[in-house]
Amino acid sequence: MRRRLDNPPAEITISLLTGYMAFIPADLLGVSAVLATVTAGVYLGWHTPELTTPQVRLQGVAVWEIVTYLLNALLFVLIGLQLPVVIDALGGLSASTLVGYAAAVSLTVIVVRFAWVMSFNFVYRMRVRLYGFHPPRPMLPPTVGGALIISWSGMRGVVTLAAALALPAGAGEGFPYRDLIVLVSFCIVLGTLVLQGLTLKPLVRALDLHDDDPVGREVSLARERAVQAALTTLDGDDSPAAKSVRANYKNLLQRAGHRPAEGECGSAVHDDLRRHALEAARQANSDMRKNDEIGDDAFHRLEEELDWVEMSDEVR
Repeated sequence: MRRRLDNPPAEITISLLTGYMAFIPADLLGVSAVLATVTAGVYLGWHTPELTTPQVRLQGVAVWEIVTYLLNALLFVLIGLQLPVVIDALGGLSASTLVGYAAAVSLTVIVVRFAWVMSFNFVYRMRVRLYGFHPPRPMLPPTVGGALIISWSGMRGVVTLAAALALPAGAGEGFPYRDLIVLVSFCIVLGTLVLQGLTLKPLVRALDLHDDDPVGREVSLARERAVQAALTTLDGDDSPAAKSVRANYKNLLQRAGHRPAEGECGSAVHDDLRRHALEAARQANSDMRKNDEIGDDAFHRLEEELDWVEMSDEVR
């Protein structure tokens, strides 16, 4: 549907409803509706750039930022409203027992993350010692301090609460111990956000870690590769239009708001060359993500730059 549409409001509306389109059929089939929704989100998160136009993406990002913020807030409000009912349903268990369950599961969540991340970090550092460090994208070698930060960054949030709330409720047909799971999930979220969230900054300072801006370096690499791909499309073309595009294109990625001189983009040939150059830049950016040379953050940042370029008066 989205591939065939050319209407930003309709496409953004469909993107907002896609989660329900995945959840409802899976729920009726008796399988995990939450996993179905997450799967749809992961798939579309990867393929949406191929299905939408720059105008839709730029408007959609703004809409989704607001929607995500509201959903996060409303979900915590919903949990707060359900807590009295959940606690009443657990009246047979003492407060100390409930606190013990919550503490045990929270500790397990933290310890398991530490065990996994630190073990992976150890194996990876051993591999670096044996074979050298040759990452597909610009990054620094793994360190123990970095692994500690990643381990301590395992705060739980909306996904944990959503998974707990998605369990079937109701007498007789409800999921076993659903109320206890919801309460423990809330305690995990609250505990990790308060404990790990408030202590993360002091831990970074104690380990003397500094931001080397890996996403920024990936963006620079992708931008350079995209410019080269765009310029390659002009090889062998010595027409006045090609010379103009060749002279200006290196600045396009950073000057989306530039207004060309009068008559600079007046010809259809000129516009066509610009369009082909921009398509080549987009393809280079996409290929780098597929080859794991850059991550999603860098990909989407450069994609946004290219979208603004295409929407600017210079490209038009």
